Amino acid sequence: MPALIADSDLRRRDERFATQALHHTTPDPLHNKAGADDTLARFVPGDFQYDPVARTCVCPAGKSLYRKGQSLVIRGFVSEVFRGAKRDCLPCVLRARCLRDPTQATPRQVAFFRGRAAAPPTHTAQMKDRMDAPTGRALYGQRFAIVEPVFANLRANKRLDRFTLRGRRKVEGQWTLFCLVHNIEKLAHYGVAA
Repeated sequence: MPALIADSDLRRRDERFATQALHHTTPDPLHNKAGADDTLARFVPGDFQYDPVARTCVCPAGKSLYRKGQSLVIRGFVSEVFRGAKRDCLPCVLRARCLRDPTQATPRQVAFFRGRAAAPPTHTAQMKDRMDAPTGRALYGQRFAIVEPVFANLRANKRLDRFTLRGRRKVEGQWTLFCLVHNIEKLAHYGVAA
């Protein structure tokens, strides 16, 4: 049986979900990442002086970075990856703007992309093509009538945002109880088929 597995960008590519932001009236407290303290803007690759001809890179502090490998392929793109030396990065005064966690001993690494690699399509790319085809969208659209309403009912109406018990047996019991309530509710509303 051919499988259809959605990737994380499916809803961004599908025009049917173009208005989904309108339905998010309140932020989800489980996934709200607002309030993160980013007082200093970190350096981006554009802040580094990259010479594609000489294949060199200089950091904003003026130190030369060394190149890792020849041409690395990262997620299907050919790139030049540069990394700073520990002797230059550890005592640097711009370290707080260069790294996510300046307390770690790792130096900064930066990549510059030159274009797509000429390689056969990956399994993920093939699955994206199958999902974006009209037949794939029609088949995957059936899932919304089968599975999604159950999860939506359990999460929104029954308030099963997270499990309140710990341990596999207890979580399985809690999940089974919620599914049982869902099925009994379906029988009560629609009646038992004769």
